[in-house]
Amino acid sequence: MSRDIIVAGETLVDFIPDRPGALAEVGDFSRRAGGAPANVAVGLARLDRTPWFWTRVGTDPFGDFLARTLAEYGLPDRFLERDPEAKTTLAFVAHDPDADRSFSFYRDRTADTRLEPGGVPDGVLESVEWVYAGGVALASDPARTATLDLIERADCPVVFDPNARPELWDEFDFGATVREVLPSVAVVKASSEDLRAAGIEGEDAPALARAVTERGPHTAFVTRGSAGTYALATDDAPWGPVETEHGGYDADPVDTTGAGDAFTAGALAALADGEPLAEVVEFGNAVAAATVTERGAMAALPDRPRVTEIRSGGGR
Repeated sequence: MSRDIIVAGETLVDFIPDRPGALAEVGDFSRRAGGAPANVAVGLARLDRTPWFWTRVGTDPFGDFLARTLAEYGLPDRFLERDPEAKTTLAFVAHDPDADRSFSFYRDRTADTRLEPGGVPDGVLESVEWVYAGGVALASDPARTATLDLIERADCPVVFDPNARPELWDEFDFGATVREVLPSVAVVKASSEDLRAAGIEGEDAPALARAVTERGPHTAFVTRGSAGTYALATDDAPWGPVETEHGGYDADPVDTTGAGDAFTAGALAALADGEPLAEVVEFGNAVAAATVTERGAMAALPDRPRVTEIRSGGGR
């Protein structure tokens, strides 16, 4: 079995509320599989770019649910680790009236924090053309060391999403970690909030993208929610120096959970397909737009016909 992408990081259970409001006021939740890397891996599978996925969940019932869900989406289980000594991470989501969300995590020494270096052997890593890594895994050891080791050993472009979650960072410093990682990765996808939380300054998306590329990556995608995405590539990028932006697609948002991950899956699929950067941004925005129209990050991820449908409506 050959794969050209490997995704690494957490899989967890999102509890999605049945209505907007503070968690203290919401009574009913739906259980959904989630976690940024898991969303990206499933998004790629939905777009016919099924990757390897290196992750770790408990042997508890929530871990059983996640393992079953990943299998249902067609992800191979070669690098799905089951931890008999740790629980699976849980996240409770709260929505405001505009469908924007906040999270409350239950992630103290849970299974995904216990990835060990070397979980992906050199032979497999040498055979892939793209690696994706998320920032949450860097908040706790040994997953932090394992992820940094994977990035260091990768002999191909690494796509990195800082994914700022301040409530998860106490052992290490988020900003210092992101700034440490940037020289070792090729592509960064981040929101302006992610970058500013990491101490990267810029008055707008172009300035933030320039600040990212000055630290080592040759390409930066700065997502702007419903306003779309700005992308910048330097002379070092294989697609050459490019500056492009797309205003996104009209959508009636129900749940924005995982929209950024959906963009990443779409952008990475398009990059792997060899598309020019403008096409990469448009495709990623269409995947994100399709995702926000349904509840749950993973369950809402579209297939290619749905993305084509979104794009046929025209962007902004």
